[in-house]
Parts: sequence; structure tokens; C-alpha cells
Amino acid sequence: MFTQPQWWPERDLLFFSPGIDLDVMVEGYRAGVFAMPIDPESFDDDAAVPNDSPIGWWSPLRRGVLPLTELKVSRSLRKSAKHYQVTIDTDFDAVVRACANPDRTGAWINSRMRELYLELHHRGIAHSFETRTLAGELVGGLYGISLGGLFAGESMFHLPQGRDASKVALIGLVDHLESTYDDTSQTLIDVQWLTDHLATLGAIEIDRDEYLARLPALLAAPNPWP
Repeated sequence: MFTQPQWWPERDLLFFSPGIDLDVMVEGYRAGVFAMPIDPESFDDDAAVPNDSPIGWWSPLRRGVLPLTELKVSRSLRKSAKHYQVTIDTDFDAVVRACANPDRTGAWINSRMRELYLELHHRGIAHSFETRTLAGELVGGLYGISLGGLFAGESMFHLPQGRDASKVALIGLVDHLESTYDDTSQTLIDVQWLTDHLATLGAIEIDRDEYLARLPALLAAPNPWP
């Protein structure tokens, strides 16, 4: 389904499908393609995407990635991080629900996608990093798909009372990967598209061809999860 990338269109969106299943979703990640639904009836990028929307399959021409060695942690962020603790896979559902909040701008994680991510979590493929206050309150986090040394970040969030909490979760992810790999070239965080926010944390862009060329070695790297 995702073979022969030399014939893929010269745009981020490759094609649509009316539905989606887990095996095809994982096959997509292994091929450098991720699923994200689109509402074809709406031109409002800020609107929530309905459950019956078609699935867009994406492989950005300019891929946002975060090499572990490029992570930038400002002095103020280090200070902020001292007020939190990061846990792993202790409340995956809560993290996805927070990321899927329909009141968020551009809410694309509808209930169909949320159920798929939950099943991937049950299979040991999707993982979450939770940022909690020192008292244990969940105030931020992120989740994504882990295949070999590739961590494909899907979404992150923070609550109003959790200043910098999503950034602290990202630091936790980098710390986890650094503790697993002696050679950090074996791992890469895929952030899909580069944003100004992610750029301040060290994310960069690489061409689609470079990303696809790096994938086989990343997928062959050891699994960073027990």
C-alpha cells in the first residue's frame, strides 16, 4: 500500500481512505506515512474533525524531527521542570483524552482515532509521558508511536495550571531515549511538521527522501521499552 515512494505526489498529503485499521496504520509508520483525518466539508482548520471524516495519509515533503542531541532546554525551562515529575504510561487514556479535547484549536483526534491509539497502547506500540505536579496532579503530557528507535510524536498538551508541562514531558521522552541508546543516531523523534514552538526546543526539518532513507536503520534499532 505504501510501496514505491518515488511515485508519491510532491505534496504532504498522499491520498485519502474512507476507513482505517491498526495493521495498515502501523504499516504506514514503518513506511514514513501517518494517518490524520480531515473534514472535507469544512475549510476551518480550527474546527474539530467529525468521526465519519475520511482519513488523510501524510508524508510531509519537509519532515519535522528532533534529534536527541539538538534538544534545547532554556534556563527558565530547567527551573520550571523542578516543579514537576514525569511518569511513563501511567495514564495513557487521560493523555490522549486531553490531547483530543474538542475545544482545542484544530482538534483532529476524534473518538475513532482515540480508540485506535488506545489499542496500539495495549499492543505496546503507543506510549505516553505524563507531566505531574509534585502532588501527583496530571497537568501535561504527550503520546506517540514507538517502533524500534523511531518515536513518532502524535500530540502534546498542558493545562493552564501546568506552565511548560508539555515541554517537560518532551524532556522526559528525550531522557528515556538517551538512557536506552548509547548511540543516539539509533533513535529519532518525529514531530511530523516543524512549528515555531518545536523549533525553540531544537526541532529541525529534513527532506522526505532523507527521512525515508533513515527509517530502515531506525526501525531495526532495539526497542526502548521493557
